[in-house]
Amino acid sequence: MEKIRDLFISFFKIGILTYGGGLAMLPMLKREVVEHHHWSTEEELLDVYAISQCTPGIIAVNTATYIGYKEKGILGGIFATLGVVSPSVIIICLIASVLRQFMDNEILLHALAGVRVMVCALMINTVITMTKKGVKDGLGVLILLIAFLLATFSPVPIVILIVESACIGILSRKMRGVKP
Repeated sequence: MEKIRDLFISFFKIGILTYGGGLAMLPMLKREVVEHHHWSTEEELLDVYAISQCTPGIIAVNTATYIGYKEKGILGGIFATLGVVSPSVIIICLIASVLRQFMDNEILLHALAGVRVMVCALMINTVITMTKKGVKDGLGVLILLIAFLLATFSPVPIVILIVESACIGILSRKMRGVKP
């Protein structure tokens, strides 16, 4: 039961202390899941995170469910998932109850603009960290650049880019005789 409690509390902290979605959560996920509790390695967390981006649903929920399930089965998955979504549900209910009173508040609007800038900085940091860990050779750099350009300047769905990048990586390793 102690590990179930730890899963809930850790993912509750992640859910309440991060703002801005999946990429903004990655540093907090790394600290809690990899460094503090050792439920995963950094590479495994990045793999889970990448798979969570490809599967339907919210990245944080998919990641919490996987880590919780890995650690304590179905009950662990349920409590980790409840932990990560509970803060959002509570905050949304609180905001909805008082939203009309603050819709024109200049201070609140400026504060949210500042938070958006910070989230962008966190996301850039995460991209740099993930690039350092994930791009290991010239082919990786080429895949990164092409995927970035297509994601930015074309209507190609991201999931297609992820699947194609994975296929290219697998084929490249097989052609070089490297085991996955």
